[in-house]
Amino acid sequence: MPNKNEINDPRLDQGETIFFENELMHIKSKVYQKKYPLLKALMGLFAISNEADPADETIAYDMFDEVGIAKIIAAYSDDIPVSDIKGQRFVSDIRGIGTAYIYNIMEIRKGAKTGKPLKQAKANAAKRANDQLVNRIAWKGDTEYNLVGILTHPNVTTEVVQTGATSGVKPWSGKTPTEILQDMNDIVTDTVELTNGVEAPDTMILPIKQYAHIQKTKLGDGNDTTIIEFFLKNNPSITKIDWVNEMKDVTPAPSGAGGTVDVMVTYTRDEDHISLEIPQYFEQLPPEAVGLSFKVNCHSRCGGIIIPFPLAVRIVEGI
Repeated sequence: MPNKNEINDPRLDQGETIFFENELMHIKSKVYQKKYPLLKALMGLFAISNEADPADETIAYDMFDEVGIAKIIAAYSDDIPVSDIKGQRFVSDIRGIGTAYIYNIMEIRKGAKTGKPLKQAKANAAKRANDQLVNRIAWKGDTEYNLVGILTHPNVTTEVVQTGATSGVKPWSGKTPTEILQDMNDIVTDTVELTNGVEAPDTMILPIKQYAHIQKTKLGDGNDTTIIEFFLKNNPSITKIDWVNEMKDVTPAPSGAGGTVDVMVTYTRDEDHISLEIPQYFEQLPPEAVGLSFKVNCHSRCGGIIIPFPLAVRIVEGI
């Protein structure tokens, strides 16, 4: 029988160690499959790109423009105009994201003795914390770390919604269905006109209250068609309308006017127009002993939102 006064090896015994390591592997597998439906930036509203390497510190992309003219020339002309291309490089920073969770030695030993798994909730909480930050960066960026979100991009076109001709107000809560339809049509038409027909958005996102309003509000007495049904029927380029919590109470206003505003955003939903840069997905590092506990550090890397064609994105405030 071992002497109770002797100093024991501080490491877990073999059975406890195997149990802990197996549980971590089990948790890792399950965490990667977990779904978080309310973090919509990670649910298909943006293309997610992991083209950059996890070791990279910046992401650069090149934008080329064609320049030149043609003219009618004589048979022996020697002053033919030259066409060419010019390019500009844009650079976006990549930042590391970290969080962690801890199991103490008694939790591990009790789990090993009873055969009960360690609580998944701790790993879930770490994954959730990581995803919440990535989601926030996708929408609002992080000025301190030079990360841009869709609502903070300096070159995205922003305007204030028009006052209703009949209602005399800007917010949709007081506007007529016809006035709301006008606002929705304008944001699409303005993008097409501003880009001379080059861009036509396919996605519209709204705060949940405004989204619910256009879903349930009829066009008028005797007309069972809702605002959203009529809009989609008459705007074939728009294939998706969705609600996003981050479109409500946006502070500061994207236009820089100050105050808090509800916004509507349209854009084209593919990697050529908007991408959420995640060079390193959420990963869990090997556990490390910290006193009588074991800490599992978690890590990912994010480069924010890249918008190569900012005129294709439009924000309207005050809905």
